[in-house]
Formats: sequence, C-alpha cells, structure tokens
Amino acid sequence: MNEKLDTRNGWLNKDDLQNIRANVPLVYVDAVPVRVDDLGRVTSVGMLLRQAADGTISRMVVSGRVLYGERVRDALLRHLEKDLGPVALPRIPAEVAPFTVVEYFPDPDISGFHDPRHHAVSLAFVVPVSGDCTPTQEALDLAWYPPEQAVSESVRREMTGGHDRLIRLALAHVGQLP
Repeated sequence: MNEKLDTRNGWLNKDDLQNIRANVPLVYVDAVPVRVDDLGRVTSVGMLLRQAADGTISRMVVSGRVLYGERVRDALLRHLEKDLGPVALPRIPAEVAPFTVVEYFPDPDISGFHDPRHHAVSLAFVVPVSGDCTPTQEALDLAWYPPEQAVSESVRREMTGGHDRLIRLALAHVGQLP
C-alpha cells in the first residue's frame, strides 16, 4: 500500500491531508435531505445536529468529501447512509446535477460559507428521502422542519458555516422558499 494514499478508504494520511488542505481546494458534496408529498412539494427539511468544523454544535445538512476515484453519486449515497442511516432510502437520479456550487473558505467574509480548515468546493443537492432516518456516527440528532420553520430566525441561529444560506438556496431551487 502506498503510504501517502490509504487505498482502503481512498484518502490521504493525516499529515498529507493537512498539507493538501493548505494548498488545494477539496471537492465535497452537500445534501439537503427533504421529505415530499404526493405532488413533489417539500413538506420538511432534515437537519443534523453535530459538531461543526469551527467546533460549535450546529444544525447542518449532510456533507462530506468526495474520495479519490469515487463518483459524485456514490459520495452522496455514502454520506446520506452514514448520516441518516442505511434505510433512509434517498432518491438520487442516475445522472446527478447539483442545484448550486458552494465555496467554503477559511475566511468567512469571502463567500459567506465558512470552513476554518480549508478551501472546499461543494456540489449541493436537494435529496428526497422516504425511509426511516436515524442519525448515525457523529450526528447528535436529526430534526425535520417544515420549510417555513427551517428558514426561521430561531433555527438559523443554530447553524454556522453558511448552512442557513444553503437551506434557503435549496428551498428557492424547489420553488418553496417561504
């Protein structure tokens, strides 16, 4: 096995990752999980409660890196299953296309999206889920909010890193921004 690349998980060792983060933007996926009614209208938005990159406990969407050699669709499925559980039943089309591209910077003033660790470029998706969602691994909680509550000031105060803006962009994309 190459000591720089861990072929078991397609990722770099800790020292190399820190070096790369300091010099190269990384590719991520952000997934806004939603439940929809029979007409395809969003009835609720799922948000995790977990420790954010800045160390705060925050509400956020499903997010994670795309591994070397991994298709974007596979990265979405992997992160959705990791965060929402194996029976979340996300409905991801065979050919995926993001609704927006988000750039996270160490400086929060550059784009309004912030990750103190690095510059990351994230492909953002709205993903309907129909199964039983149970937060797994590092998520502390998963809450479902109707669209009007998801963008309310009280919920927005629980978010960091620009995820409140991402929720608003997602709801606007599906024509349901209150």
